[in-house]
Parts: sequence; C-alpha cells; structure tokens
Amino acid sequence: MTIPEQIIAKIEAYQTIIIHRHVNPDPDAIGSQVGLAEVLRNSYPDKTIYQVGSDTGNLAWLANVQEIDPATYQDALVIVTDTANAPRISGETFNLGAALIKIDHHPNDDPYGDLNWVLPDASSTSEIIIDIVNNSDGRLQFNQAAARVLYAGIVGDTGRFMFNSTSPHTMACAAQMMTFDIHHDKLNQKMNEITLEQAKLQGYLFDQLQVNAQQVAYLVVDRATQARLHVDPQQVHSIVGTPGRLKGVLTWVIFVQQADDTYRVHFRSKGPIINELAKHHDGGGHPLASGAKAADQAEIDVIIAELSTLAAQYTE
Repeated sequence: MTIPEQIIAKIEAYQTIIIHRHVNPDPDAIGSQVGLAEVLRNSYPDKTIYQVGSDTGNLAWLANVQEIDPATYQDALVIVTDTANAPRISGETFNLGAALIKIDHHPNDDPYGDLNWVLPDASSTSEIIIDIVNNSDGRLQFNQAAARVLYAGIVGDTGRFMFNSTSPHTMACAAQMMTFDIHHDKLNQKMNEITLEQAKLQGYLFDQLQVNAQQVAYLVVDRATQARLHVDPQQVHSIVGTPGRLKGVLTWVIFVQQADDTYRVHFRSKGPIINELAKHHDGGGHPLASGAKAADQAEIDVIIAELSTLAAQYTE
C-alpha cells in the first residue's frame, strides 16, 4: 500500500479529523489545510472535520479557523499540512491526537508524525492534496469550496506561476480547479491587492534597499518604520518578493522586527541555495525561498555576510 493509500485508509478509519498548518500562514498553508478539510467534509459528511490554528490575519477573506476543546483530540486523527518542522505547527495541541500525519513539500528535515508524505519537488502542498484526491479511486471528491482555496494555494506558492517549481503538472492542477467556477480572476485580483500603507512600504523598500557587490540585496524593517507606515509585521510580507524584480539582484533578505524585538528573516534567491543558511539561524524552507530568525543587529550582520559569501561562490 502506498503512503497516499495509507493516508486515505487512516482518514476512513477515524470519525474525527483535525487539520493543522504552520504559523504565519500563507495561501498554500491555508489552501492545503482548508482544501483538504473541504474535500473530507464533501466526501465523508458523517465525519467531523476541523481546521485549527492561529488566526489567518490578512488572509481571513480566503478562509478562517475553528476553535475546539483539547478534549476533541481524544481518538482523533491529526493531519498537518505545509509545515516543515514541528515547532512551526500552529497549535500546540497537534500532538494530542491518536495518530499524526504530515503532508508537505518542504525538505523533510523533521519527519514528525506516524505517516509522512513529503514531495519537495511539488510546487505547493495544495498540489499534493490535489494529487491525493485525484488518485483516490473516487473515494475523495472536490467541491467548489475546496477548489477555491487549493487554487489560491498553488498561485501563492508559485508566485503566480513564475517560480521554477511550476511544472506542466502544476498548471494542469490549477486548470482543474478552475473548472469549479471559483472566479479565479477575482481570486487573483484579491491576492494581488495591497493597502495604501503597503504601497508606501514598497516605496520605502526601493528607497532604502541596499545592494552590495555580490548582488545581495537587504533591508531591515524595524518597529519604528512599521509604526510610521502603519503596517504590522504580517503586512510587511507583501514586499518580500519585490527585490527579485530588480536587475542586478541575485539573492536577497528582508529582516522584519517583531514585537519582542527579534527579527523574522525572509530569504529569497534566483540561484544560490539558501535553505541551508536559513537552518543555521533557526529556520529552513525551500532551496530558493526560506525563513529564519535573527536575535539582534549583530546576527543580521552575520546573515548578510554569510549570504554574500554564498552569492560570491555561486556559478550558474
């Protein structure tokens, strides 16, 4: 029995299923989590399905979560989607269930759970969910609600199909979701939308972004700047991909100060593999898109130096 077949067998064996995803959710975290939840509700109306975790913040328009009593986990199956390592799972109660399944597309550095289905070459975890459904011999069925968020997950994690993880199969999965009358044009417009404050933040980025001789671009968005521009740390995420549009930028990093004065670190790259560097700073992720943490300005300086060394050694 293949792992996807084992996953479906587990799903069919449990009456209560609770689905988690990672903290600070992006469209793929929500798409894979809620997409799977909607598929299961549609396929097994007699089962009780929950989607849980922290508030979805600026993506509340896409989907939201449910609050449940910890006692609900007793005899429940827990599934975690799009989350590389256990510390990043949103909701500390994820390990209270009777069984745990991990479905993800990040490198499997932390194979938590009783079952792991991890495909790093997939464009998104939403794409993996679509494949599980399509290969379920009809036991799992899509509906419009599932298709809407799964499509959003693919669009989000492929950078609107611009990233090199986008394959012909990725496009076929997105096209399949579009057959469910999900108003993909409105979804795309909503995902592309930014506030006036975020637009001003874009201006701040172009004004303050530093680019060194190794073609490494970097920017610090401290709490004072966030307050002045009326944006919160989550809203700053809208500028993370922007430096990649600039000619002469090979790789880049944005440091966003948090409420506790530490920094959330966003790495992106057009070639150099940056996820190993992210691991050295309490992070990880994809080869060309990763996250990490920095305690202070000293660690910021170290990260910029390390990224510059990495860029200088890069050859296409």
